[in-house]
Amino acid sequence: MEPRLTIITLGVKDLTEARKFYQQGLGLPTKDPEDSPIVFFNTSGTRIALYPLEKLSEDINPNCPPQGSGFGGITLAHNVRQKQDVDQLLSQAVRAGATLLKPAQDTFWGGYSGYFSDPDGYVWEVAWSENFQFDETGAIILH
Repeated sequence: MEPRLTIITLGVKDLTEARKFYQQGLGLPTKDPEDSPIVFFNTSGTRIALYPLEKLSEDINPNCPPQGSGFGGITLAHNVRQKQDVDQLLSQAVRAGATLLKPAQDTFWGGYSGYFSDPDGYVWEVAWSENFQFDETGAIILH
């Protein structure tokens, strides 16, 4: 397996509302038409896709029903270049319909971060560290 992740697909209850949250609320770009059965967002590196939850569950396995809401053991992260960007992005997400789970604060690992959940309950961390360096695509450079 090549060391890369290409798409993260989020199973959503309402595709139209989820698209509105990510496209209009957070500003993620897509070229998919409004009536597309799946929505792909053009992010740096890994793409994000939205697909109806029931259809995603069926695609995985008809005997694999969708789980309930709440923390599912995975978070998505958006790392920012400036410390103040953490607060700004958390506020933007809440204005768009997210739920603030943890206000931005200094972390045990020396950074600054907070958490929100999107309207379908997917948990996002917004984080900054003076040690983060980014390449030309916006990906974090790991040392």
